[in-house]
Amino acid sequence: MMKSVREIACHEQRVFLRVDWNCPLADDRVADDARIRATLPTVRYLLEQKARIIIASHLGRPSGAGFEPSYSLAPVGERLAELLADDTEVLLPEDCIGDAARKLAHELAPGQILLLENLRFHPEEEKNDPKFAELLAGLAEVYVNDAFGAAHRAHASIVGVPRLMPVKAAGLLMQRETEQLGQLLSKPARPFVAMLGGAKVADKIGVIEHLLSTADVLAIGGAMAYTFLKAKEISVGRSPVDEAKVFTARKVLERAETKGVRVLLPADHIAAASPEAAGKVIREANIPADLQGCDIGPQTTVQFARVCKEARTIFWNGPMGRFEIPEFAKGTVAVAQAVAASEAVTVVGGGDSIAALHQAGVAERITHVSTGGGASLDFLEGKTLPGIEALEVSS
Repeated sequence: MMKSVREIACHEQRVFLRVDWNCPLADDRVADDARIRATLPTVRYLLEQKARIIIASHLGRPSGAGFEPSYSLAPVGERLAELLADDTEVLLPEDCIGDAARKLAHELAPGQILLLENLRFHPEEEKNDPKFAELLAGLAEVYVNDAFGAAHRAHASIVGVPRLMPVKAAGLLMQRETEQLGQLLSKPARPFVAMLGGAKVADKIGVIEHLLSTADVLAIGGAMAYTFLKAKEISVGRSPVDEAKVFTARKVLERAETKGVRVLLPADHIAAASPEAAGKVIREANIPADLQGCDIGPQTTVQFARVCKEARTIFWNGPMGRFEIPEFAKGTVAVAQAVAASEAVTVVGGGDSIAALHQAGVAERITHVSTGGGASLDFLEGKTLPGIEALEVSS
């Protein structure tokens, strides 16, 4: 079991808070602060406890050869200060380790925040280097992980540091993520509908197989649907197919039938000669040889919306088509609206799915929007996440 930050003593303690503030930047400003906002309840709780907060995060994929201005967390620190809007000072040293970081950490006053520079400026972070972890752990007495989006990474700040700390706990976001996703695998209200899309079957085949034990309906769209359609010997034209997974997809469909899980695949399509060409409706499951599917069709959209209306639990991850192209985004946006309109408990993850929620203006109507794309899929596949395992303490 892992403790919540509310269950540990952190009053005036130096707290190493690992977050996932891998935010997109534009013109040296944070372009999307959703990841920062998601962790504000934990930050504010620690401020209420007058903790001395030492925040650590990665940003992007720097070379690991030292400081790179385009990957600095300085804009993130500025946005954090704006969001707190209470004169809380956010200090930013030139590095995450070294004399300056150590001095500032040890001189922090209660209620002050120190945002360490990008962890990935050091290759030792991703290598889970013991010495690097030791240097980070030396900055604080308490460890709190609120970086669910990075919990599937066995990196130094995720795994190495908590194993060196006498007190460790999950942040409020980490706690909420594991509780919401855990309910999908344990006791979901039924019917439980899992809606999966996106491009790569390989990324989600494990999740689909695991969900066969809990879901009542699997609705599959996006490019991955064509592999399943081919497994049913339905013509998919020039649509992308993962040939290496056709056999696996056929076995999944057989297992679903054996378990009584209803699998919904596109019954019609918006297809085009290429993603750059104009699309047209194909009013059957088979796609002509000279075309490729780019979005689910109107009949499929209605069918997917119907099962959302009937559901009591919905998990959605992945777009229903080439969402990045406006002409082929209608199916994904329609699914976003259907999920939001449902009276079910709704959990949504994945960048395109979340973008569709915002595009449709319905994000606030979702029970839980997961901050972890890969982490949430690994969790639902039944894998042990290193970041969660590292927080476990004996009862």
